[in-house]
Amino acid sequence: MGNICRSPTAEGAFRSQVIKQNVEYLFEIDSAGTHACHIGEQPDSRSQQSALKYRVDLSNQRGRQVHESDFYHYDYILAMDESNLANLKDICPKNQVHKLSLMLDNIPNNSNRSVPDPYFEGRFDDVFEMLNQASGFLLEKLLKNP
Repeated sequence: MGNICRSPTAEGAFRSQVIKQNVEYLFEIDSAGTHACHIGEQPDSRSQQSALKYRVDLSNQRGRQVHESDFYHYDYILAMDESNLANLKDICPKNQVHKLSLMLDNIPNNSNRSVPDPYFEGRFDDVFEMLNQASGFLLEKLLKNP
């Protein structure tokens, strides 16, 4: 959607996992929304407050909209829910669609495929914990199978 809650939280959670493992040199990490709202804005203050509880700073991030070049530039593009995944599939070049998946699919035996939108539901801590857990599994998978 607008790149101020879930996606920046996922970016921050994954970046913190990468830093803890001291493998920053292996990754280029970014987030983007599927809609053109909130471009240039910082992440939602509630997302930032929640992330800070886990010593993750989101304040340097700025909202942006996904661009066609992202599908060629990045190896993985992870959506927060089915709706955003569908939006990404609509704009993704056909030869790059293999890069798309849902973030929570990285958690083994997880039946919940969509990250709830905390903007309206207010579950910012729950969202951070989900995304942090998914980030840990994703990083483990990527380090085993580069």
